[in-house]
Amino acid sequence: MTRPPRSIDVPGASHKAPIPAAARVGNLICTSAISGKDPASGELPADAGTQARNTFANLHAVLQAGGASLEDVVKLAVTIKDNAVREAVNSEWHACFPDPHDRPARHIVVQDLQHGMWLQVEAMAVLR
Repeated sequence: MTRPPRSIDVPGASHKAPIPAAARVGNLICTSAISGKDPASGELPADAGTQARNTFANLHAVLQAGGASLEDVVKLAVTIKDNAVREAVNSEWHACFPDPHDRPARHIVVQDLQHGMWLQVEAMAVLR
C-alpha cells in the first residue's frame, strides 16, 4: 500500500526554495513558515496590515489544500520583525479565531526577517 503524498503546495503561497508549504502525515498538518506575499502577484506588500491579512489568507489556503481548516489549528507560532506588528497580527487573529474559548495556542517571537517581511506564521493542525 502506498502512502499518499505528504507535501502540500499552493500556488502563490509556496516557497521559492525547495520546501513545501506544509506536510501532512495522517491527521496532522505542519506548515513551513508562511508569509504575507500576495498570492496573485507573488510580491510582498510594504505594510504590515496587508501582510498580516495575506499571511492568514495564505495559511487558510495551505490548510485547505491539505484537507483542513483554521478550526483544526492547535498551535500557531508567529515571528514578527517588530513589536509594532502585534496589532496587525491580533486583528487577523481575532478575525480568524473569534471565540476566546476556542482558540489555538499561540506564541510570538520578535526576530529579524528577510528584507521587507513583517511577519510569518507556522501552524500545526489536527484534522478531526
